[in-house]
Amino acid sequence: MKPVPLSTTARRPRMLLLAALCALGLGNSVQAQAPATTIAAAAQDSSIVLTGKDGWLFPAWGSLTEVDTAAVARNTALIAEAERALSAAGVTLQVLVLPDKALFYEDKLPDGKRLGDAVRGRYALELDGLNKAKVPAIDALQVLRQVKQGGQEVFYRSDQHWTQPAADAVATAVAAKVKEQVPTLAGQAGSGMALGSEIKERRFGDLAELFLTDEQRKAIGRDTFTVRRQAEQQSLLDDAPAPVHVTGHSMVQPYFGFPQKLSNALDRPVSVNWKPGNVGHWVMLLEYLESNEFKQNKPQVLVWQMFEPSYPQGPDARGQWDNASIMTPEQWKARLHKALGQ
Repeated sequence: MKPVPLSTTARRPRMLLLAALCALGLGNSVQAQAPATTIAAAAQDSSIVLTGKDGWLFPAWGSLTEVDTAAVARNTALIAEAERALSAAGVTLQVLVLPDKALFYEDKLPDGKRLGDAVRGRYALELDGLNKAKVPAIDALQVLRQVKQGGQEVFYRSDQHWTQPAADAVATAVAAKVKEQVPTLAGQAGSGMALGSEIKERRFGDLAELFLTDEQRKAIGRDTFTVRRQAEQQSLLDDAPAPVHVTGHSMVQPYFGFPQKLSNALDRPVSVNWKPGNVGHWVMLLEYLESNEFKQNKPQVLVWQMFEPSYPQGPDARGQWDNASIMTPEQWKARLHKALGQ
């Protein structure tokens, strides 16, 4: 996907629902079928969505108890190779692993469903591996726990995406890390994005919209989404080069506010490329590095967003990423180094 300056990125009133779900690693294993005809049955029988207490919905793919630790280690090694290659090309990498919704709302899971100790510790395992490999990474889990402890929701009830307070808090933490990594960012002070006014939207979350029947959806009800309007002066930033780029999936799309807040906190333009769909974070990075935009305006810092649950899935994870995204780790590394001229 072509990366564009944040100021020219259109807001999406709705994400592509099935594609956005696949972006978390659901992939080709999902069958777009409605759950059973009652909410209780959906909670028990659906392999796609869990309907928990108080209408909380959770993605139901993946294990709640088991973690492939060997795969985590293999993928950390690939990420570390990317960090070294980018560093040699003059780009500082920052990895942003976003945690699983169930870590914050385990008490809302259906009766009889609970997280195993391995899954509770998966985020720490991934972050520890990155730290040992000397890959800069933000502890987004701790940041988001503070948001929840402060009385704000981290995820929407019937949606798999984060709330604006959650996105804002992580953006602030990422900005602080960027300033630590690169004290002098290119560009002019005052060129960051002004934050627009907030509006409220009442709608069904993506999990409810796609996977519940009409009857179930009505019983769950709509959620209130908080989004920002585009500030009037955003268009002034269209041609400004961005010293920071974000590549990732539906969580970092402008609709949820992360790149705007990051630009505002850094006081510099931020560009972003994201793509809903079961393409995986491996291809998203390559698409950006192989683009003309990267070659013509290489950023000082690259923020690479990925998801905790799909972190163990490598570039060769058949049945998770679409066929066009599948490649061996060796092929992925070859494309990485070629894109960086190495």
